[in-house]
Amino acid sequence: MGLGRPTRKLGRDTGERFALFRNQVSALLLHERIETTEAKAKEIKKIADRIVGMAMKGDLHAMREVRRFLTDKEAVKKLFTIIAPRYAGRQGGYTRVVKLGPRRGDAAPMAIVELVPAQPEARGS
Repeated sequence: MGLGRPTRKLGRDTGERFALFRNQVSALLLHERIETTEAKAKEIKKIADRIVGMAMKGDLHAMREVRRFLTDKEAVKKLFTIIAPRYAGRQGGYTRVVKLGPRRGDAAPMAIVELVPAQPEARGS
């Protein structure tokens, strides 16, 4: 996803970066929450939102487009059977990035990327 669009390079060449995004988006869909660096998290959020939006269409073309990006069959299956129906009435914003503190070893800014709950959270009045 995102070929031809400006993106963070993350110190990697194109193929390596593309593989990183594939693996992290697959992990996000399978586990519904991953911890990574802030820069990676922001890129993964963009891609994951587009993938979920595609899956919500639910047609054959959407499935083929998603399969073209995600190589993990379990992630694709979960996306189309569990995740996409969960967000049926939602127009976008399927993921969120929550910033954490710096990582202990190298002080890299860390963040959690997670799928948002299906229903808006009830706020106290």
